[in-house]
Amino acid sequence: MESNNPVLSERTFAGARAYSGPSMTLDGVTFKSGVLLLLAVLSAAFSWSAVSTNTALALPLVAVGGLGGFVIALVLMFKQQWAPALAPAYAVLEGFLLGAISYVFSAKYQYIAFQAAGLTMGVLAMMLTLYRLRIVRATEKFKLGMMAAIGAIALLYLVNMVMRLFGKPLPFLYDSSPLSIGISFVIVGVAALSLILDFDRIENAIERGAPKYMEWYCGFGLLVTLVWVYLEILRLLSKLNDRR
Repeated sequence: MESNNPVLSERTFAGARAYSGPSMTLDGVTFKSGVLLLLAVLSAAFSWSAVSTNTALALPLVAVGGLGGFVIALVLMFKQQWAPALAPAYAVLEGFLLGAISYVFSAKYQYIAFQAAGLTMGVLAMMLTLYRLRIVRATEKFKLGMMAAIGAIALLYLVNMVMRLFGKPLPFLYDSSPLSIGISFVIVGVAALSLILDFDRIENAIERGAPKYMEWYCGFGLLVTLVWVYLEILRLLSKLNDRR
């Protein structure tokens, strides 16, 4: 059974094992992930500062960060060996996106971005603890359930994207109704549990002796999931604030 994070799939590491040389280690993955997270935070701070000075920069930064990050993610899915160069670039571009979006939300809801960031780090720590203690295991049934849940969320967002083209987005994804808040809680939960799948895939890759450059690729994969968790928490907090 494959991980539901497309950048950390079984096929990815199966191909990587064909290379010779130094193998990836847990310390290496941890260090590289920390570097990528730091780059994203610094880039987000720059983006936040730029938008706070000139709000007209928000849309360009979101566009550059979103589209640029998407292109790099697609390239890395097929060229994992380029991760040492492209993963840091992805982190910087995602920082541009997150900084601009966070400022826009914070302009309406004070401190919401800091709350979302803190909760995201809390989710990461909690999921890592649950995984390390084997309280939550990435069993075959768990993976199958996550595949169904992530597929359903992707389909929901795809339908909403199509509806937006006709000027009729799905209201329960944006309003602050109990149904909308409930859906956001579920999506945040699924995004958080996706970290368990990432941890499991990384652990298996280390045991199989994946090459050293995969440390950067794994850090990139974790960052993809963390960005998802952060954005979903940000959306959930905004809905909760609207009900006050």
